[in-house]
Amino acid sequence: MKISIKLNFLRDIKSILIDNRKGLVGLILLSIPLAMAIAPQYIAPYNPWETVGSPFQPPSWNHFLGTNDVGQDIFSELVYGSRISLLVGFMAALTAVVLGTIIGILAGYYTGFIDEILSSVTDVMLLLPPLPFMILMAAILGQGYQNIILTIAVFTWPGIARVVKAQVVSLKNSLYIEAAKALGAGNLRIMIKHILPQLYPLLVAFVIMRVGGAIIAEAALSFLGLGDPTQKSWGGMIYWAMNSGAISSGRWWWIVAPGLMITITVEATALIGYAIEEYVNPRLRGR
Repeated sequence: MKISIKLNFLRDIKSILIDNRKGLVGLILLSIPLAMAIAPQYIAPYNPWETVGSPFQPPSWNHFLGTNDVGQDIFSELVYGSRISLLVGFMAALTAVVLGTIIGILAGYYTGFIDEILSSVTDVMLLLPPLPFMILMAAILGQGYQNIILTIAVFTWPGIARVVKAQVVSLKNSLYIEAAKALGAGNLRIMIKHILPQLYPLLVAFVIMRVGGAIIAEAALSFLGLGDPTQKSWGGMIYWAMNSGAISSGRWWWIVAPGLMITITVEATALIGYAIEEYVNPRLRGR
């Protein structure tokens, strides 16, 4: 049985990431920032915190993207910055999906007072403009990538909760759920053992597709000076580049490089997410 499950899992991964053209392109693109995050010491030529040259050097063989305003190597900053950007992206997306799943399952499974309260909170959160409230919450919590993760997750779970609720409403009246109730299964067991596993493909797609949005949100908060100054990130690089007058002085590569990495990562996660959706949704796969 375990061997069969492993083979099915490997077959699913192959169908999503290898056989599907979107998934394959997304995997290739995502491998670039992942390689940077996993082994930056083998890619970056310098320590990103050390002064290795005079300030504002243009790109050269010694410094592929030149140096910043304090003489640090920009390419090394770009490589090491992938760690925080990807960490914030994946953790914020995962936290948002966990929150949205819990609230969506409870609102979809129970009716009456619990459903009304949770649905009302979800609707109110959906009406709030995310970015202004993210800025406010990040300013209150203070600088630190843990606070950025929490801030992004708090304002991105409602859409997930609404979709999960709709799925749970359609599943809770299924015959196997009725059979589980007849055998004496409690509500908590039914939600965890019988309903939640049916949502796994959808939740995986949510996590992957929310990573890109979380990375953009981190870059936006860092650009506004609300990021973690003790860590290197792509958003932080853009913030310091703008503060140092990179655009007005013609040092466009300082801003373009992290912006390009953000674009590549967002596109990669979107393509993989679409591939997962096509695999779990036969109608999309047919199209």
